[in-house]
Amino acid sequence: MTIKGIFGWGKEDDAAGARKQLVLPEEQREALKADISILGDDGFNDSRLQKVAEKEAQSAAEDSVKKIHIINLGRCPVCGEHLSQHYTANICENCGWNKYDTPHAGGVKVHLKDSAEVLEGDQAYILKQGQCLIMKNGAVHARVPVGGYSWVEYVWTPEELEQRQMQVTDQMKIICGWCGQEADIGKDGFHVVHVAFGTSQERYCFCSDDCYEAFRKMYPARVHRDCYERNCNDCNLCVKRYGDEAEGIRVLAKDRLKLKK
Repeated sequence: MTIKGIFGWGKEDDAAGARKQLVLPEEQREALKADISILGDDGFNDSRLQKVAEKEAQSAAEDSVKKIHIINLGRCPVCGEHLSQHYTANICENCGWNKYDTPHAGGVKVHLKDSAEVLEGDQAYILKQGQCLIMKNGAVHARVPVGGYSWVEYVWTPEELEQRQMQVTDQMKIICGWCGQEADIGKDGFHVVHVAFGTSQERYCFCSDDCYEAFRKMYPARVHRDCYERNCNDCNLCVKRYGDEAEGIRVLAKDRLKLKK
């Protein structure tokens, strides 16, 4: 599939490739067309450029997949420290790295600095330089300069939050930490437990009260005697790996969950 073929500037024999239309802003399309015309037919080696682009894209994809594997292990892809993992966000408290979902239904509200005015849109992008781009109906609605806004509010509707939670839990298979069988989060007796067997906090799921009690008898906590009963939010005797929402299925660590086959 050639650049000219993608834009319909030349004959394209690849029917499958012809369906892969690039979506570029009009100014970028015109600039690309001008560049190709400058190169001319003699100097424009599209196949060579395509191979270079594919090689760079493959390298970028490998880096991206590597980062995903690190995140799945509960670690920060930048500094290697433990992540605070939530069902719509991964946050590293050590270096500040983060990735999070934004709402599609509720949209965003950008609060301007030293003003009561609020700019609303479907999405907002904070660029590396600090500017804020506000998207509305697929177009850039506003570009707020660095220092021109105080904060960005993401408006999550209860319905969308519930839908996101269902999407995550529907894709996951939760294994009981004692019997190894699949655990049903809606069944009576399901437990999410945080306990420290050494100096580090661990998380386990159990499908029933019997499995939970059997696990407790076999594996007593070693940091302090009442580790199973103690509220993790009120305790600082071990290295914490998980956030405050300890009982929520939405924040189950990804290293304790397996995708359904």
